[in-house]
Amino acid sequence: MRQGIPNIVTLLNLFCGCAAVVSILNHQFVPAFYFLFVAGLADYGDGLLARSLGVNSPLGKELDSLADMVSFGVAPGAILYMLLNISFDLPTDGGVQWLAAPGFILSLFACLRLAKFNIDTRQSENFLGLNTPAATIFVTGLMLIYEWDTLGLRSLILQPWLLYSTIIILSLLLVAEIPMISFKFKSFQWKGNEPRFIFLILSVILLVVFKELAFSLLILLYVLYSVTQHLLIKN
Repeated sequence: MRQGIPNIVTLLNLFCGCAAVVSILNHQFVPAFYFLFVAGLADYGDGLLARSLGVNSPLGKELDSLADMVSFGVAPGAILYMLLNISFDLPTDGGVQWLAAPGFILSLFACLRLAKFNIDTRQSENFLGLNTPAATIFVTGLMLIYEWDTLGLRSLILQPWLLYSTIIILSLLLVAEIPMISFKFKSFQWKGNEPRFIFLILSVILLVVFKELAFSLLILLYVLYSVTQHLLIKN
């Protein structure tokens, strides 16, 4: 029973991911956000529970990736698909809209990233490339900016060039060989966790000041920080 507890939390992640996809495809963007938020908590919590209970297992690892593929692979692809649909004013009841279908390219690269992560022993402490939850947070931020027209940016978010560029850049970052810090705490001591605590504090500040815009902005800063640090170490 103890071994099954983390897996139940992982399946909660999967359920919320499925519910988020249905919500997104029905233009229910606010419920989709809440489902993805709970999915993110479950994704963070299942590993924490597994470590605290001492029940890490190959099954749990596989379940985690399968759940993440829906919540942080299919869901962000669906968001980009719907935003492109809205951008081109395409009908939503006529089957797949091919101008919007490139949104799911992000889902393909998320699948590739998750498969690589499962067999890459170099990513035990930090990540190589952008992790799928971070990409989902960025795309979710775009969805919320559209929904609430944050700072009057709705028209910008619906620009096809911006959406297509987002798909390309995020897809490449998912499989890039760029070291990026993991936000999973193994202890809550300041030493060794300085970047994690700094980003946590920064997240709170950005959420208070910029509200929903903070989601995309925070991931942008995270990527810029990781790329800059990588270039400085490399040189």
